[in-house]
Amino acid sequence: MPQTAEIATADLKEIAAQVRRDIVRMVHAVNSGHPGGSLGCTDLLVALYFKVMKHTPQPFNMDGTGEDLFFLSNGHISATIYSVLARSGYFPVSELATFRKLNSRLQGHPTTHEGLPGIRVASGSLGQGLSVACGAAQAKKLNGDDRRVFVLMGDGELEEGQNWEAIMYAAHHKIDNLIGIIDRNGQQIDGSTAEIAGLGDLRSKFEAFGWHVLEADGNDYATLLPALEAAQAATGQGKPVMFVMDTKMGYGVDFMMDGHKWHGVAPNDAQLATALEQLTVGTVGDY
Repeated sequence: MPQTAEIATADLKEIAAQVRRDIVRMVHAVNSGHPGGSLGCTDLLVALYFKVMKHTPQPFNMDGTGEDLFFLSNGHISATIYSVLARSGYFPVSELATFRKLNSRLQGHPTTHEGLPGIRVASGSLGQGLSVACGAAQAKKLNGDDRRVFVLMGDGELEEGQNWEAIMYAAHHKIDNLIGIIDRNGQQIDGSTAEIAGLGDLRSKFEAFGWHVLEADGNDYATLLPALEAAQAATGQGKPVMFVMDTKMGYGVDFMMDGHKWHGVAPNDAQLATALEQLTVGTVGDY
């Protein structure tokens, strides 16, 4: 299904259900991966690639001239970006079957040396994506390119100090073609973010650093889509934009939701069957 601003919400939901099926099947097949955060961020990435961003899957241009760019900072949710890239036409959907296998282009954390279309930076060492996005956004300004740069980060990832250097840098340099997105699911590998290193009032923190801030539910298109529209409308006004997005880890699969257990655990055969029963699709089709 091609990317278009006119795509219906019902179609986005159908694509998201298919992406979630891809995620649980990919992780199950190799008994390795991170399904929890991947499922939680699915609605966002589907919205970006199928409705919001201007981008050209083929031919893929590494520089992204004249395109919106997306950077995945929390690279452990690679199953989501791989599925969305394949489903939006960057590479064959059949390649999803090679996820995390030897000599695959679909490594556990995205890398660039395999030449996988749609991947512009290696990620997974947390805390680095916003710095990369700042540089890309500044390059677009210097080149007279009026498109935007999006970057997704996890809330636990904000415990990395480099994020806050980049947050300060972006505001100081008025990088107003930059939209940061925080997946605030409240969970990380060892437990809840509140227990491990509480993040406090993120809106107040980002506003104090000089960012324009929005908040919305990242698993409800009725609020997610207007928030992304508002984020784009807020660019070009002298401030970087931060969208703090509330999600549920494991969203779409009831037994994976509301805890950190499924951050990095693969479902067994019975659990996969249960998950697929909950993720019905229309005419998209499994790989």
